[in-house]
Amino acid sequence: MADIHKIGLLTVRGDGRVLLCRKKSTTSLLILPGGKLEAGETALDCLRRELREELGEVEAREPQYVGAYTDVAAGGGGRTVHIDLYRGTLAGEPVASAEIGELVWFGEKDDPAQLAPSLRNRVFPDLIARGILAWKGRWSALP
Repeated sequence: MADIHKIGLLTVRGDGRVLLCRKKSTTSLLILPGGKLEAGETALDCLRRELREELGEVEAREPQYVGAYTDVAAGGGGRTVHIDLYRGTLAGEPVASAEIGELVWFGEKDDPAQLAPSLRNRVFPDLIARGILAWKGRWSALP
């Protein structure tokens, strides 16, 4: 069982860039918007709450379940993270809020070293293989 259970949102712009977050502290690696599931909370309730906390006055439109991913958590410490990933568009303009220091629209030509291990090792390779992300090139060489 993973140390952290997170609900994340995949938002992809028309140019293929994915909305990611950089926290103010604990790690400089890019992570998905979303957060930890609290006791008694449904995945979609968690996603709504976390998006409001991290991105301000936004809402996920028609979130659809994409898959589950487990890997090393960003920030080190040997912890693991399990991500239940949903895909959707955002209603409203996202703004870095709470513990989020920066929002980044990450594209296929950006440096994978900026990504949390879960994104680099599991999430993005799977999304590319399934055609959800139309990225090519060096991404096909990642594990």
